Amino acid sequence: MLTLELTLEEARILMQMLEACISDMRMQISNTDNIRYKAMLKERKATLERILQTLHEQMPLPLAE
Repeated sequence: MLTLELTLEEARILMQMLEACISDMRMQISNTDNIRYKAMLKERKATLERILQTLHEQMPLPLAE
């Protein structure tokens, strides 16, 4: 297992980038006819989604106003 320390700003940027990448991958998956390539993309997308979920879980909750 690898541990990475990020500032809140770095984590937010990483989350935004992951969300954009996941969105792009959805289009790429739907436009791909090669079954093996599609399977590889789906696996990568699932991995990115797990990373994003972990980041969401680790982010501190915003302070209530």
